[in-house]
Amino acid sequence: MAVTRDWNRRRAAKRERLAAVRPYTEGGVLDAARTRDALQALLRPGDRVALEGDNQKQADFLAEALASCDPDVVHDLHLLISSISLREHLDVFERGVARRLDFSYAGPQSVRMAQLLADGRVEVGAIHTYVELYARMFVDLTPDVALLCAERADHAGNLYTGPATEDTPTIAEAAAFREGVVVVQVNALVDELPRVDIPGDWVDLIVVSPRPFALEPLFTRDPRAIGQVDVLMAMLALRGVYERHGVATLNHGIGYDTAAIELILPTYGEELGLRGRICRHWTLNPHPTLIPAIESGWVESVHCFGGEPGMERYVSARPDVFFTGRDGSLRSNRVLCQLAGQYAVDMFIGSSLQIDASGNSSTVTEGRLTGFGGAPNMGHDPHGRRHPSPAWLSLPAGEPPARRGRKLVVQITETFRAGGTPAFVETLDAVQVGEDTGMPIPPVMIYGEDVSHVVTEEGVAYLYLATSLAERRDALAAVAGATPVGRTVDERRVEALRRDGLVALPEDLGVDVRRAGRALLAARSVEDLVAWSGGLYDPPGRFRSW
Repeated sequence: MAVTRDWNRRRAAKRERLAAVRPYTEGGVLDAARTRDALQALLRPGDRVALEGDNQKQADFLAEALASCDPDVVHDLHLLISSISLREHLDVFERGVARRLDFSYAGPQSVRMAQLLADGRVEVGAIHTYVELYARMFVDLTPDVALLCAERADHAGNLYTGPATEDTPTIAEAAAFREGVVVVQVNALVDELPRVDIPGDWVDLIVVSPRPFALEPLFTRDPRAIGQVDVLMAMLALRGVYERHGVATLNHGIGYDTAAIELILPTYGEELGLRGRICRHWTLNPHPTLIPAIESGWVESVHCFGGEPGMERYVSARPDVFFTGRDGSLRSNRVLCQLAGQYAVDMFIGSSLQIDASGNSSTVTEGRLTGFGGAPNMGHDPHGRRHPSPAWLSLPAGEPPARRGRKLVVQITETFRAGGTPAFVETLDAVQVGEDTGMPIPPVMIYGEDVSHVVTEEGVAYLYLATSLAERRDALAAVAGATPVGRTVDERRVEALRRDGLVALPEDLGVDVRRAGRALLAARSVEDLVAWSGGLYDPPGRFRSW
């Protein structure tokens, strides 16, 4: 028997919301001075609100307006945000405007986030990967309201997001096509756009921000901060992983260790005759430290999660390498780049704050709820992959007749971090954090069973060759130095692991430790990167030392 139902409730609710904000608008443009009042008219208690706090760009004007709302009017919101970067992102919880949170990363606010969780001021639905959070926006976390940002809008509501497109189209689509209200702060309202990144019929309200939206140079690493140990690990990675497996398609995480790898490609990599054989196709932001490798002919293509301040002119001048529009500017897309990093590349290499004795890792530590970002998405072996490549096939997995390859998932880290804190521990802090906060599963970032290699200054552990958990733990301990984990294995066992090929020390790989120094870096300062770019790279002020 058919049930009588109103099939247009969401559409009617949207019409009602937009009618409520009409006193604050003219032609779909909000009065910036009354943004707080407009949000109070637009929002309902318990709404799911997607606030654009991306890895790099922030809808900061709208975040401030949301945080200033009267909690007697707007309260118990369910915030969907990929990256908790601004204090306003957590002010909404302290003030009672929001109650529940689903997120991916909280690096800049990780300590405060942990305290709010301990104090019971915020309920965490889950810590997601980026792709996981956006996917759920199309399933069970569809936003009622999306608060976004863009470079420019025209009078028809079309948006130009420019190099820092990142997540904006994905969030806008999730809201717009299920009767959510899409509000966008823009830096300027213009008559004509360089290109249309998001069509106007996805957008309901525009507000011209009194200042440009915040944009963080998150992926920029100053070569001056790259030390001898970083260079040594880069040499070990090149010889023990990149060269051995012929890694042609890859993703690099953020860090001085991976920046060192990028900067020794034109020097050490050239000596090894690896140009044209490895590191040809990349999924990563336009790292300035990649400029020397691009200029010396190593890099064929780069697809980007987001833009990077200062790299705009350089990227526009290299359209054979980067994905650019007819206007010449970068077109980034975090979701598609994350999917490329999951399925299309042969290797993910990144670091972590802690790695346990079995190879599990996490950036959630005692007193710090950092989250994961995209690492779990890219840092696992996706069983849905079907296309072969030499690197993928070099890690055989499965049993005949369903024999297949395996993705390289590499963890690279010094054995001890700043202040003498060991990177390798018997049990992750994340386990206790999960128990203390009532999480149904501990917030592990990358599971040990997915990790194929671990690189430290001691050597390389080939965990994918381990035939048991005990053997995996021994191989990991062999490169964990004087940490508590490293002290669990003796010299005789290390020698046996070397003979069996599960561990390689520098001498096993033909790496001369005496050469590990800054002289191998193709660029040793940001000024050198500018020179490599032919003056096209415009580093942000904080990175200028001249």
